[in-house]
Amino acid sequence: MVPADASEFRTRPGCGQPLGAVVDDGGVQFSVVSRHASRVWLCLFAAADDGKPFWEFELRRDTHHFGDVWSVYVEGIGAGVLYTFRMAGPRRRHKIHRFKRTRYLLDPYAMAVVGAVERGGGKCVAVRACHGAAKAGRPREPLTRSVIYETHVRGLTAHESAGVVAPGTYAGLIEKIPYLKELGVTAVELLPVQECGEREIGRVNPITGDALTNYWGYNPIAFSAPTGRYARDAGRGGQVDEFRRMVAALHEADIEVILDVVFNHTAEGWQDEPALGFRGIDNVIYYLHDASGEALDLTGCRNTVNCNHPVVRDLIVDSLRHWVMEYGVDGFRFDLAAVLQRDRTGALLDRSPLIERITEDPILRGVRLIAEPWDLAGGHLV
Repeated sequence: MVPADASEFRTRPGCGQPLGAVVDDGGVQFSVVSRHASRVWLCLFAAADDGKPFWEFELRRDTHHFGDVWSVYVEGIGAGVLYTFRMAGPRRRHKIHRFKRTRYLLDPYAMAVVGAVERGGGKCVAVRACHGAAKAGRPREPLTRSVIYETHVRGLTAHESAGVVAPGTYAGLIEKIPYLKELGVTAVELLPVQECGEREIGRVNPITGDALTNYWGYNPIAFSAPTGRYARDAGRGGQVDEFRRMVAALHEADIEVILDVVFNHTAEGWQDEPALGFRGIDNVIYYLHDASGEALDLTGCRNTVNCNHPVVRDLIVDSLRHWVMEYGVDGFRFDLAAVLQRDRTGALLDRSPLIERITEDPILRGVRLIAEPWDLAGGHLV
């Protein structure tokens, strides 16, 4: 956690791997990839709603920079610390770069996120890795006998008719396990639980005037973070523990957990909308653009992730491994999976390096892989 006096912090160069925030007994290592940033700052916050950090540290190019990785180890802090990055770099060269040194940016490898994500007020939470969830006993029903129940974590239990103590939460889903068993369900396929931009729609209820929210969750901003909006307590990463307990409880009941995952677009919208994370860290790496620098929209969601860039391929595979190894997830259903088959110009590939990586990965070969075989730009690969 955060010591009372930030002067207690000591820093040293990080080793650059693994990416993200890695917590150990002495402190936290922060590592992030940005090829085109010229300056990088690590920012620590005392609370999720704080507009300014209580401590900042500028990483030095000569000591904290290795290839495209910026990495620093901070002593005296631990699990639960809130952090973001700031970055400076070239602005709008060929319409591509979107660096803005005053904007706080989410870590692409964040394990948990809190705060007002859509307004640029989101903070990442440093979480201590669990390592071992995948070793626990797992159900493994043959596909010929599988009964998959697709559901929404909040929608399944939010109404009073669900009869649960913790409506709309991962804990509430645990309470519905007897109901699922009664139906003969062997696997639940959860609509997206990746942290997303819930309030980015910008529209209101015409009757009440209340802001509309993204109920379905198909708008991720942190691929490896279970959303806090389905947790009873998400202040310092409580969603991580609650999600783990939900998966463990389902496994104990011999029910597999399959996640509907979205890697084809993000909550950052059009290229001129505010950067929340990926865009401000390295827009040219994380998104597809045409030859003039204009963002490509092959998803109908205003941007397209550059899935077959090597850095992004690593991010996606690392995210899938994370869900498997940290939580024990049994499989994935890939939203608009044809985007995973597109090259760095947006053209469809005969063979996708990313899809080959996923299907041949020594860890992911043990889980169920389901694809939605199309996108919104003619990629019908049925």
